[in-house]
Amino acid sequence: MELNRNQYFFIGLVVLLIGVQLRMVSSYTLTHEATKFLAQRTQNSATQTTVFNLSTDVGALPKKVINPPEWLGWCLMSVGCVLILHSLAMKKPGS
Repeated sequence: MELNRNQYFFIGLVVLLIGVQLRMVSSYTLTHEATKFLAQRTQNSATQTTVFNLSTDVGALPKKVINPPEWLGWCLMSVGCVLILHSLAMKKPGS
């Protein structure tokens, strides 16, 4: 499948906005369900997995906090800008 000008522009805009969001927010706190899902998929230590499996009280589960690195936001914003500029340099669809 070949991407046209509009698709490059949209992908660039989405990547740019994700990069801006990563720059504006310093950390993300996952829900209990997402934390449990990640613990089961990443095969944490046996004691931590046991705690997750034995805990029936949702409030007892510790929430995972993700701190994205600073460079990730800048990288995504740069890639998004390049994609947007590339889309503007392409010829219009149907031409």
